[in-house]
Amino acid sequence: MEAIFSKEIQAGLDKARVASLKRASRLRVSAGGKIHPILRMWKSGFAMEAEAPSLRGRVDLYDGSLHLMQCLIIASDDENGERRYEFKRATAVSQAPAVDFEIADDAPVGLIEDTR
Repeated sequence: MEAIFSKEIQAGLDKARVASLKRASRLRVSAGGKIHPILRMWKSGFAMEAEAPSLRGRVDLYDGSLHLMQCLIIASDDENGERRYEFKRATAVSQAPAVDFEIADDAPVGLIEDTR
């Protein structure tokens, strides 16, 4: 059984659902020096509220203050008060610099010299 609501009631329910998702999510996207909240994220994209500016291109994804990914995105569609974006590329950010050589499993982690 499916309930049918008037347009005003459905809009109010969508607005309340988006507000609840906004409060619960720590995810943020940074684009053009501005930060926008993400309502939810899945493997191939994420959703923001429909009133958010239309983004395209390179953005940075954060969970609170933790930098998660650098992404290329495109806007996919608007539905139920959400604007959905799809990843063209999503690269995880690492905390250590990339190395251009193989590190052996038994390599020493430090050098202790005899100072006698």
